[in-house]
Order: sequence, then structure tokens, then C-alpha cells
Amino acid sequence: MPPTFVLTIYAAVVGLMVGSYLNVVIYRLPRGISTVLPRSRCPRCGSPIGAADNLPVLSYLLLRGRCRACGALISPVYPLVEMATAALFVTCLRRFGLTAAAPAAALFCCLMIVLAAIDVEHLILPDRITLPGMVAGLALQPWLPWGGLRSAAAGVVVGGGVLLAVWGTWYLVRREEGMGLGDVKMLALIGAFLGWKGALVALFFAALSGALTGLALMWGRGVGMKAKLPFGAFLALGGLVALFVGRDIADWYARLLVGGNG
Repeated sequence: MPPTFVLTIYAAVVGLMVGSYLNVVIYRLPRGISTVLPRSRCPRCGSPIGAADNLPVLSYLLLRGRCRACGALISPVYPLVEMATAALFVTCLRRFGLTAAAPAAALFCCLMIVLAAIDVEHLILPDRITLPGMVAGLALQPWLPWGGLRSAAAGVVVGGGVLLAVWGTWYLVRREEGMGLGDVKMLALIGAFLGWKGALVALFFAALSGALTGLALMWGRGVGMKAKLPFGAFLALGGLVALFVGRDIADWYARLLVGGNG
């Protein structure tokens, strides 16, 4: 049975509230600050943000994107993260219905959002997110309709192993790191949730989107070949594609191979 309008609104509201907390994680975790205390403050003037000014999206609009105390601009990333989280929560509900897969998928989406945002700003993928996320993906397998624990374990090995091989080969040839080991752990995390097929689908779309972005930057801005790109953001995009349509893509490709061999 498809989710009702009320359930959709509920998923969106929960997504907005969770997205507000994800903003706290994105800002504080790389800086080594607790994500619980102290209460939210303006990063410019340090003034505490009151409850009325901390409503997801709505407060940003009412304040016209500025701090009430000092008038400093508030980054538009905050409402974008909140809206993206809400949209993904609704998509999880519509895709998986009222099953255990929906909250598990929502957790996966949260991990992808946080890792992508931190990587874009800091070019790091914290172990404090990737490693517990990997464990969570494996632990949730008994309640998920796809893959199973064996496939998830294979996803960790395949996901992490492929990028680790790429990292090692590049280092041996060029004597420099072509990517961070955080990317390796992130793809292993994706494999823990989505299995080895999901990890490969995610890697394909990450490589494709990353290559296209790199070419666009080289052509439009004259960025050199050695410019660093936040590959974790592209892995997050690939992970979301794999979550929602990865099985369909894998099944289509399998039918294509069988048809081609026949």
C-alpha cells in the first residue's frame, strides 16, 4: 500500500528536523566540537540561536539568511541540507513503504549527506562516521530485503578492496596518493549497506560524475589535472543512485549480458 499523505508529511517533517541536526554534525565534527553541547550559536558573533530562529528552513527564510544578532550571512548550505534530508526521507518512504528498509535507507541517506558535505568543505571523510556506519550497515542486514549479511560482507571487501587496489597502484606508479583512504572506507560502508552489487553501481556513478565534473572544471576554469576533487561527494551520489535504483540497474545489466551471450 502506498504511503498516505499524512505519512508523507510526517516523513518530510522528521527529515527537516534530522537535517537540522546533520548541519550541526557537518559543522562541528571536523572541528572536534561536541554535536550535543553547547547549544547552537552564530559562528560569527557567538550569540546563542533561540528556538524560534532554529526552525528548519522556515527560520532561514524569515531571517532572510542573516543572523538576528549581528546580521552576518547564514550559509545557504543549512536549508539545502535540511530540504535534501526531507526529500530523501520521503523518497525512502515511497520506495520502501512501511518496512524496516525505510528507516535503514534513511540512515544511509544521512550518512551520505554528512560525508559529502564534510568532504566538500574539508576534503576529509572522518573515521568517526565511516567505521560506525560500516558496522551499522552489517548489523541491519537481517531486517533488510536486499542482499543479506553475506552480500554485505562481500560489499565491504569488494567496495574497500577495489579502491584500495586503485590507491596502491597509483602510489606505486606515481609515488603519490591519488585519493585518500577515507574514500576506501566510504565505499566499504556503501557495500555494507547495499552489498557488493550496490558498491559497484555506486563506484560506477561516482567515477562517471567525478570524471565529468573534472572535465567541466578543466574546460571552464582551467583547473589542472592534479586539482583535488571531493570524491566522497561523488561516492555519496553514487550511493544514493545504488540505494534507490541500483538493483534495477544490476538486474538490467545481468539480463543484457545473458541476452548478449545467447
